[in-house]
Amino acid sequence: MKHKKLFVTFLSVAAFTVGCDKAETTSQKLDKVQEKTAEAAQDMKDYTFAQKAEFTEKMQSQLAEINKDLDQLSAKIEKSSDAVKAEAKPKLEALRDQTAKLTKQLDEAKNATESTWDSVKAGSRKAYNELKDGFNQARQWVSDKIAP
Repeated sequence: MKHKKLFVTFLSVAAFTVGCDKAETTSQKLDKVQEKTAEAAQDMKDYTFAQKAEFTEKMQSQLAEINKDLDQLSAKIEKSSDAVKAEAKPKLEALRDQTAKLTKQLDEAKNATESTWDSVKAGSRKAYNELKDGFNQARQWVSDKIAP
């Protein structure tokens, strides 16, 4: 539970930092978000099989935050030009596919046995990191294409 609160706090601070500080460049904001994401990833302890429920709950929470941010990004794109929308559509679809992959991994984690736990946990973390990286790239692309 402590990690969940820490992560939610981190996301709130990151969102505030990225969204509200006009004096920083987009690149500086993204650097800060990536740094904080790396810190949060380091904070993720090595969950044992006995902590499977805590792991899946934490990952579900992170997935929910990403989905919320993805919806906000989609809304921003919808307000842009047709050319930007057309270019963004495959990028958004790729992110939605990555979200579905992470959801599937989390379902597997919930049903993992002690003998499959380490590989399922590693797959879930890999899917999460790929999604987070893809989302950060999409966010950068949107900020480059669409004026704030």
